[in-house]
Amino acid sequence: MRGTSRASLAAVEARFEPVLAAAGAGASDLGEQLFAVVDALDSSGSLRRTLGDPSVDGDAKAGVVAQLLQAADPRVVAVVQDLVRQRWSADADLTESVERLGFHAVLARAENEGQLALVEDELFRLNRAMVGQREARQALFDPTIAGSARAELVDLILAGRTTQVTALVARRAAAAPRGRRYVATLGHVSDLIAERRQREVATVTTATELSAAQQERLAQILQQAYGREIQLNVVLDANVLGGLRIQVGPQVVDSTVLSRLADARRRLAG
Repeated sequence: MRGTSRASLAAVEARFEPVLAAAGAGASDLGEQLFAVVDALDSSGSLRRTLGDPSVDGDAKAGVVAQLLQAADPRVVAVVQDLVRQRWSADADLTESVERLGFHAVLARAENEGQLALVEDELFRLNRAMVGQREARQALFDPTIAGSARAELVDLILAGRTTQVTALVARRAAAAPRGRRYVATLGHVSDLIAERRQREVATVTTATELSAAQQERLAQILQQAYGREIQLNVVLDANVLGGLRIQVGPQVVDSTVLSRLADARRRLAG
């Protein structure tokens, strides 16, 4: 998102957070209704363009929302009306913002129930499990398979072993990928969790298990580097001969032996 859209989203998020906190466990219901709004916007280009058009009066757009969401929770109507009254750099940013608020609403339920860290861990484990499941990944992104069928596949994979919030996020990621690969959506939601926990997430790939002391020391180093608390997700990979591969958001610090060998080969070739 560009600056205008980011500012609009931040303003609405700040006003919506107290609503989610007051909703408690019911926040996930608000999230699911917001996902329905996302689906409506994705399925109608004319509606999306109208509601995201800065030349259309904000109150007029809010009236369209009221008609569209007559059966929705008033809190959902209010936040969508708040969104359409804002200015957006592109109409796609409006849809993305509704989806983002939907995920935040679902995560607010986990936060209320003291399960946000558990959901983060479950999504991370699911993401890692999908790495070696090429056929499953393809099926969960296949547009020729109905969204409901892709969601049912997720149910089979999870087999009731996760929290309800994790299952809801995992099903939504399959049912409505919105152009993203399945694991990319899981990673996106994990980033939102990190935001809610006011922490960055660092994925550390290593060949051997790190001790608690090593993890603590690494977290301290990264915290000093990034200026905020760091959540470590450690991945074991036998192909890493030594060193660590650390990814924080889009930034990668690769100090593994294989990386150094590859760099040496490139230097020799050059």
